[in-house]
Amino acid sequence: MDLLGAALLTFVASVVGTVTGFGTSTIMIPVLVGFLAPVEAIFLVSIIHWFGDLWKVTLFRRGFSFRLLLLFGVVGLATSYVGASVTLGANAALLLRGLGAFLIAYALLVVFQSRFRVPAGNAAALGGGALSGFFAGLFGIGGAIRAVFLSAFGLPKAVYIATAGAIGLLVDSMRIVTYAAGDAMLPNRLWWGLLLLIPVSFFGARVAKRVVERIPERRFRLAVAFFLALVGLKLIVLP
Repeated sequence: MDLLGAALLTFVASVVGTVTGFGTSTIMIPVLVGFLAPVEAIFLVSIIHWFGDLWKVTLFRRGFSFRLLLLFGVVGLATSYVGASVTLGANAALLLRGLGAFLIAYALLVVFQSRFRVPAGNAAALGGGALSGFFAGLFGIGGAIRAVFLSAFGLPKAVYIATAGAIGLLVDSMRIVTYAAGDAMLPNRLWWGLLLLIPVSFFGARVAKRVVERIPERRFRLAVAFFLALVGLKLIVLP
């Protein structure tokens, strides 16, 4: 993939991720594993995703739920470290097949998310933080799992986006440090490419902020789910 293609992918993923509360990693990682080693793809997207979380916190900074940030974030820090550590030691083909199976299950979660009724409470926040943190560390994808649990608390949309971004910022910080400490590397061209991809992710978030109330979120979710199922099937059959 050339740099312009990666920039377009980053822009689309940033728009979708800001509107739906998940999607930046969900879209980027399944595409990038076709061009990069899985650990490289997850490491690269974790850096872009960290900045995407920062944009959400900055653009929607008027409201946070600090209680949910604490409950989701602290346990998510621990489980993201565990997930990232497993990824660093995993066989590449096995990791890709695992990612494929996970993406298919994730697609079903995206489609039927509205049917899940998670009772709001401390247990839901801790459980959601643990699960989303672990899978974010393991596969680089955990936003929809977090969304299932976070949406149970009925937050206003701007507060929801800011809180989800702040939680993601904590989780992503931990897994980036873990990947780097485990000698995950990126080619030099990708380090330089971040100078373009990071501003593009901010531009995508700004665009999403202007249209966040006008875009039919349900259609976004169905399109993302269909994409995930196809890529998941491909990774299982041809990792």
